[in-house]
Amino acid sequence: MNYWDDNITQIIKPDEEAKKRVKARLDNIAKPLDSLGVFEDVLCRIGAIKRDDNIYLNKRALVVMCSDNGVVEEGVSQSDSSVTLSVVKNMSQRKSSVMVMCDKSNVDPYVVDVGVDTDEEVPGIINKKIQRGTKNFVNEEAMTDEDTIKAINVGISMVEDLAKDKYDIILTGEMGIGNTTTSSAICASILKLPATDVTGKGAGLDSIGLIKKTLVIDDAIEKYNLYKANAFDILKTVGGYDIAALTGICIGGAKYHIPVVLDGAITMAAALVASRLVPGTENYLIASHMGRERLCRVVSDELNLKPVINADMALGEGTGAVMMLSLLDNVLEVYNRAANFEDIKIDNYKRLV
Repeated sequence: MNYWDDNITQIIKPDEEAKKRVKARLDNIAKPLDSLGVFEDVLCRIGAIKRDDNIYLNKRALVVMCSDNGVVEEGVSQSDSSVTLSVVKNMSQRKSSVMVMCDKSNVDPYVVDVGVDTDEEVPGIINKKIQRGTKNFVNEEAMTDEDTIKAINVGISMVEDLAKDKYDIILTGEMGIGNTTTSSAICASILKLPATDVTGKGAGLDSIGLIKKTLVIDDAIEKYNLYKANAFDILKTVGGYDIAALTGICIGGAKYHIPVVLDGAITMAAALVASRLVPGTENYLIASHMGRERLCRVVSDELNLKPVINADMALGEGTGAVMMLSLLDNVLEVYNRAANFEDIKIDNYKRLV
């Protein structure tokens, strides 16, 4: 089944010539070659995505997709689903961790309700609610085909709107109690791995809780025969509206040639789904950090991404993405303003093979 039109499913590759020009400019800055490490890779990727070696990230957005997950009924999280709404309200008041970071880093936040378990309208929150959370996938598929597609299209439409508003880069975040379980279930199913390989303690489970969480995932994989399912069916069966909408953000970034910065485990799971639904999407993604959840390393290796920060973070909300951008700002200043070898009248470093 084809869920999107051809101009989405046929992704144009990033511009390799622009990437080479960015690298040449970096090599001409009065510094040792490759000395900014993975940040140089990130700049080259951004240049290729934007098809331009003149890189400015003046207009930046964070999109936070929020939703509840029925599988929380199984005790896979230390918190219950009411916490999702509480954090969303905190975001609306710009008091949550990521909102404070956005204010500091000049990032425009867009918080989207795609499935929070409430009928309450929270001021300042974009209401794109599809359902009041997913079903408990232990008992039935989490989402219907139709609702999964709606959620993906919420993400694609968000990128379309941000592209029209001339945003240079999009950061991703999420909020939804239980979504490390849904993310691990998706990644285990797509990559045909046992749950233990991709599942962590989330927001504070103990060892007994982790065992229960992995058993819930393994049982679902067996129940729905997910090792033999395609990515869309895996997403709708054990995923969430937040992950589906973030999948749309990844696809939209590829369609509209805007770099998309991943945060932690949940956004990485969405990136994995997007890469399977629309191959080539992964070339438009940047991994901000190596999160604490086990799936982060597995998925970043699978998608050939190089997370910038390795700080054992597990906060979510988009905090890692915003933190990485604040570091990237310093590198961009070097890229755009630092002296080159001609300026200081010394010979360039030579790349020795």
